[in-house]
Amino acid sequence: MKTLATLIVALAMVSSAQGAVIGKEIDYTAGDQTMKGYIAYDDSLTEKRPGVLVVHEWWGHNEYARMRARQLAQLGYTALALDMYGNGKTVDHPKKAASMTKAVWANLPVATQRFRAAYDLLQQQDTVNGRIAAIGYCFGGSIVLEMARQGMDLQGVASFHGSLSTPTTASRDTLKAKILVANGADDPFTRPAQIKAFKAEMAAAHADMEFINYKGAKHAFTNPDATALGQKFELPLAYNAEADAKSWDKLRDFLSRVLQ
Repeated sequence: MKTLATLIVALAMVSSAQGAVIGKEIDYTAGDQTMKGYIAYDDSLTEKRPGVLVVHEWWGHNEYARMRARQLAQLGYTALALDMYGNGKTVDHPKKAASMTKAVWANLPVATQRFRAAYDLLQQQDTVNGRIAAIGYCFGGSIVLEMARQGMDLQGVASFHGSLSTPTTASRDTLKAKILVANGADDPFTRPAQIKAFKAEMAAAHADMEFINYKGAKHAFTNPDATALGQKFELPLAYNAEADAKSWDKLRDFLSRVLQ
């Protein structure tokens, strides 16, 4: 994974005039399970700032999620790449990943507890002003949509190439978060009927929601390693640099709006 490794090294070396982006591992607990997180912030900033939770893909809490946390720290946020599997577990095969995600969705109270534990941890950081958003990729995208549907106290959630359907249905009485969805128009895992149903659900809940379909983008279009993984496992995964850049710019605007 040379491409991703290069990006990680470059981000780790980014510095400002007074300080640098700091990234460090952090352990926390959810129930009786140890969770392995990664927190990033710019130590040159003295004022408190909003926090952003980053939920990993179905591969688990890996360097890609940490890279995104560093990028958010560069934007002036305190970011926490959280752990939904426990003990920082990662997998390297789609069958194992599917098994892990299935286990998470099979026990929604535990999934919610794990997300909440990360939320509370981020709220407790000295650098955070109490306003929190969450972003997620693939599996993580569906997790943040589920937490928004549950009424979690989030200012906003952004899903990148995530599944649109989750166990909970959005309600006008519970939905608080503003929503951004970045979807690949050529992603076979997200069908037109699913998009139509999702938009109808959000409209019924009076959600503040923006849905963007990126032309030519397949599943996992934001991950530089997606093309190689798609070829290796014969899956419709592919990195799309243009869609990645445009969706990140959209996220920057979204976070600026919801966390101001």
